[in-house]
Amino acid sequence: QVQLVQSGGGSVQPGGSLRLSCLASAGRLGDYAMAWFRQVAGKDREFVSGISWSGGSTFYEDSAKGRFTVSRDNSRNTVDLQMHSLKPEDTAVYYCAATVLSRVPWTPYEYDYWGQGTQVTVSS
Repeated sequence: QVQLVQSGGGSVQPGGSLRLSCLASAGRLGDYAMAWFRQVAGKDREFVSGISWSGGSTFYEDSAKGRFTVSRDNSRNTVDLQMHSLKPEDTAVYYCAATVLSRVPWTPYEYDYWGQGTQVTVSS
């Protein structure tokens, strides 16, 4: 079992950058594949980026490619999402998630543990 605690996020102007972090306050993050999802009120939670347990494979939703970078440090029990060139449509609550599966699913239903969520607002 793992407990995920998120930090980062906030408000930024279009074109700005933010970094989200996800820390395993209990358990070993290295035992899990990880992902970042985001959700806008009234819409389904959507996959943004994922990373394999070793960090050797990363995955990005099309709108995140070239702008977002996911990384992990299993020795520090952290997974980060660095976001650049932010757009108003990136505004959402962002969640980190962990799965016991050996692959990185793109559907939220296959994740076992979730962070508390953090708001990202991109607005001028």
